[in-house]
Amino acid sequence: MRRTSNETPLGQVIDKLMKAYRLDGKLKELDVLEAWPEMMGIAVANRTKELFIKNKVLHIHLDSSVMRDELAHGKQIIIQRVNEKAGFEMITDIWFS
Repeated sequence: MRRTSNETPLGQVIDKLMKAYRLDGKLKELDVLEAWPEMMGIAVANRTKELFIKNKVLHIHLDSSVMRDELAHGKQIIIQRVNEKAGFEMITDIWFS
């Protein structure tokens, strides 16, 4: 069966739908959050109890006050790693709890 000129590849249709419903950013956000252990290491990942992004702020809930203090000092490095992983400026700040 031959393609006609008005047919669009499925990948393009899916991309358009994702952008129309603003899901492309959410999927990228999930990719970044899933890569947390890879970006920060197993020790940090094991102490991380909650991790989410809201309004360009990465919220990190840790069960160790010592680790929270250490990570707070490296805040800019974490922001850089997250944004590099995302491929764009996904976050501008981090809140620890």
